[in-house]
Amino acid sequence: MKLSPFHRAGLDSENHRKAQEEQVMKDRSPRMSGTLRHALFACGLWLGLACAATLAAERRQPNIILILADDLGYGDLGCFGQQVLKTPRLDAMAQQGMRFTQFYAGSTVCAPSRSVLMTGKHAGHTVVRGNSTAPIIIQPGQATLASVLKQAGYATACVGKWGIGTPDNFTNPNDVGFDHFYGYVNMWHAHNCYPEFLIRNGQVERLANVVHGKWKRWQDPGLPQSGRGVAEKRAVYAPDLFAEDALRFIREQHTRPFFLYFAMNVPHANNEAGNKGMEVPELGAFEERDWPEPEKGFASMIRNIDRDTGRVLDLVKELGIAKETLVLFTSDNGPHQEGGHKADFFDSNGRFRGIKRDLTEGGIRVPTIAYWPGTIAPGSEDDAHWYFGDLMATVAEIAGVQAPGDIDSESFVATLRGQPRASRWKRSTRMYWEFYERGSAQAVRFGKWKALRKPMFTGPVELYDMSNDGAEQHNYAERRPDLARHAARLLDQAHVPDPNWKVPAARKKPAQGAPKR
Repeated sequence: MKLSPFHRAGLDSENHRKAQEEQVMKDRSPRMSGTLRHALFACGLWLGLACAATLAAERRQPNIILILADDLGYGDLGCFGQQVLKTPRLDAMAQQGMRFTQFYAGSTVCAPSRSVLMTGKHAGHTVVRGNSTAPIIIQPGQATLASVLKQAGYATACVGKWGIGTPDNFTNPNDVGFDHFYGYVNMWHAHNCYPEFLIRNGQVERLANVVHGKWKRWQDPGLPQSGRGVAEKRAVYAPDLFAEDALRFIREQHTRPFFLYFAMNVPHANNEAGNKGMEVPELGAFEERDWPEPEKGFASMIRNIDRDTGRVLDLVKELGIAKETLVLFTSDNGPHQEGGHKADFFDSNGRFRGIKRDLTEGGIRVPTIAYWPGTIAPGSEDDAHWYFGDLMATVAEIAGVQAPGDIDSESFVATLRGQPRASRWKRSTRMYWEFYERGSAQAVRFGKWKALRKPMFTGPVELYDMSNDGAEQHNYAERRPDLARHAARLLDQAHVPDPNWKVPAARKKPAQGAPKR
């Protein structure tokens, strides 16, 4: 089609205008693209940093707080059946977290139980297998919960009672992985709630308390049972000092991953005080109760344990780290009957048989609660069998590191996250106990069964079905001789001899008519 002169002139004008606009855009484009590039780069950098911060927050290793009561029975908490004593903070912790109904201590007395806890090895393998004044201890270089977590970048602290053997130095907790330690190094020192001194990171820290004259010779910190005794001047209460130090550590370390082992020394009695061994600063409302004095003291200790656990939970909420923090509460063995306290006064072992120093359920099954908002479903419960040794594999998984290879430990992290063990009774590692006092005894869990043998190696095997007989009333050994023989083999295999721990020789019964000694 031919165009008229008018149209050709208009087209030439339009082409010229477009050419001018294109030239202007070319002239401006270097400046605009540079500005745009800078803007896009800045925006991308900000988004990248924001995403990295978000991912870092999401990937931050969770804090771990382990609160260990001393001689607290399965039945001493309201959430585990206590009818008289009130434990509102621990009950709320259970309602907002998880109760473990078949959780076991490492032993039936403190030193070996804590050794199992720290090393992840059961009582037939761990280094400290009984209470002793000999310097048998966890040595530097042996893996502990603290050393594993410290290597993973955690700040680590032990506050309260160490009591794993009788160290011949004040630095044993620090030597095996704890950045900070404050408390008692030996277990006898921990009997005294009004001590003349405590240990802070290897150094003696004097307090204003003064013990009675008969106990003065034990105030030499270099003695194996140093610090034991009964105070005549009570100025400061050690359990209160521990609570404050634990809270201080949380405040100071809350911006990084931390592990706090808050090892209370209550409701243990001061055995040196006889029937006045339940030492507390004040009885409060229990003063008016028509109870024996030791029971008022015991009740006050339970109240204080509940209060101080609540203070820990309140602080992690206040600091905004509750969702990043696993808090575990448990006890080192079953209830005691010392210091004038009677275990059956408040039904401390609940429905179970036995107390501290027994390998029946009352001596080793302990109340255990886990709290981790956003991870643990509120009001949950787990009835699979776990024990202190399982903490090693669990904390390693939480920290994202490899657990030591030579342990008797299974992680329960999946359970905390709402995925219970596929087979309730199936474990790949052994749960085993041995005890060297009172003629010795052994126990083992396998599947739904629990076997007892007293004395070790030579005694008859007792066999109980834990699926329906936690009170251990029905011995299946005669009805199931096949299982009894299997249990005997397991008991034999689980014990690895250690020159430091000699199995007591069986006592021979006196001949008929022979005089009793």
